[in-house]
Amino acid sequence: MRWFRALLLVLCLSMSLTACHGMGGPGEPRTASPSASVLTSTNAERSASAPASPAPSSKPPAPAGTRPALSTDAQAQLDQELIAAAKANNVPLVRELIARGGNVNAKDALQDSAFLYAGAEGLNEVLRLTLAAGADVASTNRYGGTALIPASEHGHVETVQILIDAGVPVNHVNNLGWTAMQEAILLNNGGPRQQEVVRLLLAAGADPDIRDPEGRTALQNAERLGFAEIAAMLRGRG
Repeated sequence: MRWFRALLLVLCLSMSLTACHGMGGPGEPRTASPSASVLTSTNAERSASAPASPAPSSKPPAPAGTRPALSTDAQAQLDQELIAAAKANNVPLVRELIARGGNVNAKDALQDSAFLYAGAEGLNEVLRLTLAAGADVASTNRYGGTALIPASEHGHVETVQILIDAGVPVNHVNNLGWTAMQEAILLNNGGPRQQEVVRLLLAAGADPDIRDPEGRTALQNAERLGFAEIAAMLRGRG
């Protein structure tokens, strides 16, 4: 019986060794880590599904402050709105319309521009806005006169100074044959405002010897109309 027991012992030892080798003993080669495989696969999937970065645009960005060009009709409409706002002395709206591209030199059916009307009527805030926006100081109204001529006629002293400083020609003759000085005398009452206008015009280089269509100088008209203060000023200039 001893040999039988020894045989059973050998068989049991053999079976135990076989089970141990199946569980990965020290001599077994190691398999790759499952977690590493999962991470590699996930990264690959993310790369494939991520949207491609947009290619840099070859078109340069539009310069700051530029406006898209308006159609001819849209520009004309904007310009007429600007003239109407100027005639209403609506300073905030004038500012807005200029910022939108309104042309301060565009004219309406009466040949008034925002600049010409503001100058003629002494709308000084509007006038300054139009000058800052590039008003043509030599432009003329339906009478062929600059903004300085009606401003002088109306006795708008501050406006006259603004226009002189802006460079409006002081000796321009309109279609009626009158300069700013002649209108300042002929078409008003010779009062303090008219006296100051004549003084400003003289200081700016206005020529009182330019004659009206009847051949009269500014001095002759002042004397004829009884404007003693203006006449004295003109004589003193001589």
